[in-house]
Amino acid sequence: MTLYRMSMRGMLDGLRAGRFTAEALTRDLLARIDALEPRLHAWAWLDAPRALAAARGAGRGPLGGIPIGIKDIMHVRGVPTGMGSPVYDGFIAQESAAVVQRLEAAGGFVLGKTVTAELAYFHPGPTRNPWDPTHTPGGSSMGSAAAVAAGMVPAALGTQTNGSVIRPAAFCGCVGYKPSSGLIPRSGMLEFSATLDQVGVFARSVEDAALVASVLVGHDAADRGSLENAQALADGLFLVAPPPRPPRLAAVRSPVWHLAEEPQRAQFERDIRALRGAGAQVAEVELGDAFAQAHAMLRRIMYVEAARALGPLQTEHRARLSDALNRLLDEGRAISEAEYREALDVQASLQRALQDFLVPFDALITPPARGEAPATLDSIGDPTFCTIWSLCGAPALTIPTGFGPNRLPLGLQVVGRLYDDARLLGVARWCAGAIGFDIGLASLGTADSTSLCCGFPDA
Repeated sequence: MTLYRMSMRGMLDGLRAGRFTAEALTRDLLARIDALEPRLHAWAWLDAPRALAAARGAGRGPLGGIPIGIKDIMHVRGVPTGMGSPVYDGFIAQESAAVVQRLEAAGGFVLGKTVTAELAYFHPGPTRNPWDPTHTPGGSSMGSAAAVAAGMVPAALGTQTNGSVIRPAAFCGCVGYKPSSGLIPRSGMLEFSATLDQVGVFARSVEDAALVASVLVGHDAADRGSLENAQALADGLFLVAPPPRPPRLAAVRSPVWHLAEEPQRAQFERDIRALRGAGAQVAEVELGDAFAQAHAMLRRIMYVEAARALGPLQTEHRARLSDALNRLLDEGRAISEAEYREALDVQASLQRALQDFLVPFDALITPPARGEAPATLDSIGDPTFCTIWSLCGAPALTIPTGFGPNRLPLGLQVVGRLYDDARLLGVARWCAGAIGFDIGLASLGTADSTSLCCGFPDA
């Protein structure tokens, strides 16, 4: 039985029915990793005996017996946290991040640490795209996306400040879900931008992503951005209930549509036709002119806050940081407090404007990236199609919907109202089912199709 091919829901059903054990599941995943990791390089740290011991000791709960990949900016007690930087060589966490503690309380366990770009920014790690190892997997959550897309692990955690969940999920051909800002705590992990950083989930179906997220939500006093009513706002997350009628969708090309490559434009049109054919009301609408400034405002907030959070690290270790990160931190320090406050004011204004824009709709749809993953390992791609939604803290999710001319994945991004994640997940599940695209598992350019279909958990 090739257990790694199952959806996470299928794994849970098998574990609960006693058809196999968590240890057997983990052994199967480790064999998959042994076969692909020498070329994929998705894992920053993995200890097979430790993973098997964790499987044998896994508790009961919503994720009972399920192994999870953890982005290597999140602390796991007793395990190295490398942050994708030589600065952290040899650093061992003494306490696990809040999200890791919550995964373990729900019966899941850490399979290993996945590769991150340097300090969750742009300088890439060694991970390759699982569909073609000459192409980037995206970033900064590159290892999490690649590992899930290749069937090495059923789900993994990442983070997004601009586009670091949605973009690598789109490039690697899996589901990437970034919940509303403040629902999932960030304590016990690298801080890059206190205003913008969010935890996200990679999985192979909307339902699997929702299940993992559902055990992570809730207030955490150690995270000043955590919402006190986070748990109440996340009610219904686990259910992923499809809308009672075909959804009303806004097809948004956004102010950066001119950057979309022709294959992505064509895929977006195909997706619109498929959704309309399934009964959705799809209105092609433009965002207001005010959103044209979103990219500059996110950059300003991110750069200032990164300079504040990482400034001491740069002072001590400048020569060990990449040129790209040093430039960002230098630029961030040069931005005035007045400019920073103006950006925060614009952010609040655009957040309200997006809420108003979405009133007539259940969600909006838009591309998740410019197109297929670029043919380079020196860059992680452009996050620009994620920027507006990240700035506004809105929930966003991407699903794979096709292949481009290079046989690399293309996707569709679905964005919802702030704190209306349950509706977003239901709409995204409906969209995945309506489009009906079966991407299978990636195997570094070799044929390895499966019956996994995004949106349906019982494959």
